Amino acid sequence: QVQLSEAGGGSVQPGGSLTLSCVTSLPIDTIYYMAWYRQRPGAQRFLVAASPKGSKSVYVTSVEGRFTISRDNAKNTLYLQMNDLKPEDTAVYFCNADGAPLDKNTWGQGIQVTVSA
Repeated sequence: QVQLSEAGGGSVQPGGSLTLSCVTSLPIDTIYYMAWYRQRPGAQRFLVAASPKGSKSVYVTSVEGRFTISRDNAKNTLYLQMNDLKPEDTAVYFCNADGAPLDKNTWGQGIQVTVSA
């Protein structure tokens, strides 16, 4: 099975930028579905952006135009570039892998992103 290791979170002021990374223990170009989710305190975990292999990336409406999801096959890394961050983007962000060749849906440990003045 795959292991996911996230990095890049932290605190930033509104309007700032952060880039999250998720390193996979298997070649990322073999994994069908890679995505970022986020979870605010007391709330459910929701999809932020997804990168299905061979298909167009998809984004939740609230981050379209501000966030970019991408894969770097050479580094086996999934990125989430986040620009123009807003306080409502504050959450724990999780990397997710699913589909072939994995046997089960897999989550990273989560990483905190805090946006405040």
